[in-house]
Amino acid sequence: MTRFRNNSDRLLEVTLQNEKVLAIAGSMVAYTGTIKFEKSILGGEGIFGALKRKVTNEGMQLMQTSGTGTVFFAQDAAEITVIPLAGEKMIIESSSLLAYDTSLKTGTSFAGLRGAASGQGLFSTTVEGQGNIAVISRGNLIMLEVTPANPLRVDPDAFVGYKGNITQEFVFDVNWRTMVGQSSGESYQHKFTGQGVVFIQPAER
Repeated sequence: MTRFRNNSDRLLEVTLQNEKVLAIAGSMVAYTGTIKFEKSILGGEGIFGALKRKVTNEGMQLMQTSGTGTVFFAQDAAEITVIPLAGEKMIIESSSLLAYDTSLKTGTSFAGLRGAASGQGLFSTTVEGQGNIAVISRGNLIMLEVTPANPLRVDPDAFVGYKGNITQEFVFDVNWRTMVGQSSGESYQHKFTGQGVVFIQPAER
């Protein structure tokens, strides 16, 4: 597994020993050693995943970083969190993905009304397998537990991702106050039920 660690809250440090890692194009800010940077077209999700993003104009611009040395990544001074996956599957907003191991398999998941309402697009990214993933957020990433007895509702603009045995649905909270313009502005939420964790950021997009 490639070594990911936080050099600071806003700087990811990845150590490569003749290894490869995928990251958002343009996110490298410094490096040492012998490193090569190449454009990645598929990003590990296969031709059909890439085509789905192409059709909806939601393509992720990725680069493959390979060689031996240390590479530093950052993106718009956002907070960075490293999440290790041990054979798990994580659903994440594409805009929150900074870097991940090439050993991980990525794909697309239909976001539906949640993606349309939040402006994040129709597809989220799925990441699964054994390896590290680096996530960016506005403010510290917050992890909230979901249990069968305690479902969770999240503002779509604050949603970052989730993992576990979770079912998601988009719910509306519309009443007469909404119709006359006296609503709180929180008339729709993303509801999670089951067992797992949901990641959110303390700021709305």
